[in-house]
Amino acid sequence: MIDFGGGIALVDFIARESLLFAVIGIAIGGIDDLAVDIVFLIRTGWRHQARPRVPVPTLADFAAPEPQGRIVVFVAAWDEANVIGAMLEAALARFDHPNYSIYVGTYPNDPATTDAVAAIALRDARIRLVIGDDPGPTTKAANLNALWHALARDEAEGGDRARAIVLHDAEDVVHPHELRLFDRLIGRYAAVQLPVLPLVQGGSRLISGHYCDEFAESHAKQLVVRQALGVGLPLAGVGCAISRALLEVVAAARGGEPFDAQSLTEDYELGLHVAALGGQSIMARVHEYRGGPVVAVRAYFPSTLNAAVRQKARWMIGIALAGWDRIGWGRRFAWGDHWMRMRDRRGPLAVLVLAAAYLTLVATALSLLSHALLGTAPAPLPLPEFVIAANALLLGWRLAMRAAFTTAAYGWREGLWSVPRALVANIIALLAARRAIIRYVAMLRGSALEWDKTAHVFPELAGGQAR
Repeated sequence: MIDFGGGIALVDFIARESLLFAVIGIAIGGIDDLAVDIVFLIRTGWRHQARPRVPVPTLADFAAPEPQGRIVVFVAAWDEANVIGAMLEAALARFDHPNYSIYVGTYPNDPATTDAVAAIALRDARIRLVIGDDPGPTTKAANLNALWHALARDEAEGGDRARAIVLHDAEDVVHPHELRLFDRLIGRYAAVQLPVLPLVQGGSRLISGHYCDEFAESHAKQLVVRQALGVGLPLAGVGCAISRALLEVVAAARGGEPFDAQSLTEDYELGLHVAALGGQSIMARVHEYRGGPVVAVRAYFPSTLNAAVRQKARWMIGIALAGWDRIGWGRRFAWGDHWMRMRDRRGPLAVLVLAAAYLTLVATALSLLSHALLGTAPAPLPLPEFVIAANALLLGWRLAMRAAFTTAAYGWREGLWSVPRALVANIIALLAARRAIIRYVAMLRGSALEWDKTAHVFPELAGGQAR
């Protein structure tokens, strides 16, 4: 005889225990996010109250009669033959700074990318091709170090000394006036980060679009809160400038190389290292004109599930797993820094909570269905109803905040899309966590680090804007 009672008891147990774990985890995460929102809202309200007549900064505020110095752009390129040419041509046509160079790092076993860069370098002396000694893929940081050494050699041979190093990727649509901002802000600040605005790819509104939601909220709120707290500001690796003088200090402490070749997220770590050395960073949200868009970097992000999972897994390894091992915590009693680093590293635990939440939905549905078929009373909730209701309110607030920031950056249509994209982001995070843990364990066992990059697409440009 089949023991239906035992099966239902097991389902009830799974539903109850997973609910307990999920509710507690969601509550902790929700309160954590709410605390960030409160800091942001207090800061915003205080600034409006204290400086009501001070307008938001625009490009006109950064006009200078003469450039302050030479700007050098670093672009690491492995297997980028499909995009690097278009990216460089667009950058050369857009940048309005009179004294800049673009150093592009390629590999001896990637002739297609090297040839694409060489063809443009032959026509324009502002492009400097640097072919590394080691075959690719290395880490991105190792590629950037090769560019650093090439720059040092060029300067030793009589070239102008760089004032700042700007980081870009091979798929970036640069802003015409970003070098002007970097030129004026470097010196006052050791590092400057511009907002990054991902582009939505046609046919992939859910996957490519979820990056829009994440970056809109991160670069308009989360980094602003970090700056308000006076803690280390992680760099995005694109659209950021670092003082040449500070990079020399970092290089001197690392045997002559400013970028840590053993890191998968060298940009994130470099931003925190800048703060540890006493350098001040800024998230520069400058509008092109009054009421206009912000000066920002645009690019297509992964548009397929597999590519998004691979990218998110690399970020999770570099920040939450290996990064924790590598850089630890901040200064003693630096509670703001500890809080932000904790938030950076909560990804794996948040994924466990997500998994428990989805398991709860399935197990609870099976439990209710089983009890309905057998005519028995469903198992009581293991928590007071108001606790679950509070979690629902926190979730609603989180979705509303994300929609608000997406709307501010992209318009109301994308803001509405951000709600279903939250589910897509959760699925990507679950799959990325599995990949990250497997790769991290392999790293602990001695697996070599390499650049697990995704294929890139460069957008068509029309009227000076990225479509």
